[in-house]
Amino acid sequence: MENKELDEARKNPEFLKYLQEKELEAITNQDIQGLYEVLDNLLILDLDEKRINTVYEHILTIAFETMELKLKEKKSLDIFQNDLYYIRAFYEHAIEKWSQENFEGATQLFFILSETIGDEKLSNAIKIHLINCANSFNMDIFYEKYVSGEQMQEDEVYGYFIMNFNFNTIEYIENNTPLLRQLKKQLNGLIS
Repeated sequence: MENKELDEARKNPEFLKYLQEKELEAITNQDIQGLYEVLDNLLILDLDEKRINTVYEHILTIAFETMELKLKEKKSLDIFQNDLYYIRAFYEHAIEKWSQENFEGATQLFFILSETIGDEKLSNAIKIHLINCANSFNMDIFYEKYVSGEQMQEDEVYGYFIMNFNFNTIEYIENNTPLLRQLKKQLNGLIS
């Protein structure tokens, strides 16, 4: 959207009313997908930061409650179904913790994701995050050193996640297998 279109959307009472109704409906129905639609619009339009934070808190609450149920039921998360939004919320929260150098919290979240996602490609990408976070590697340096922005994702569901690295992912994981085993031993209680 161009600036003119953004200004028009910010001032359009019908659109703002729709967004408010969508938000209330999504909160009432615990609809994480609807809340993400609202959040994405609020962010694009650069609207009230307090409202953005409130919507994000609702998203996290729903994601954590759902993740807890999935873990109890020992079900893997399916990225190509509604689980995408729970995975996205958990991932974004882990990234937020990592950016604040809360390595322990981020490591735990990345571990849970890496062990519960049913998609091998995404699980492997999350393991790359996990390895670096567990080693207290600065997130900004991680991006600069390891993340490749050149490759496009063949499936848009992967667009919410850092998937492309400038090294062979499988080899990197194999080289860090001792650390991954150690983390599994230490953190397995989080998923069982």
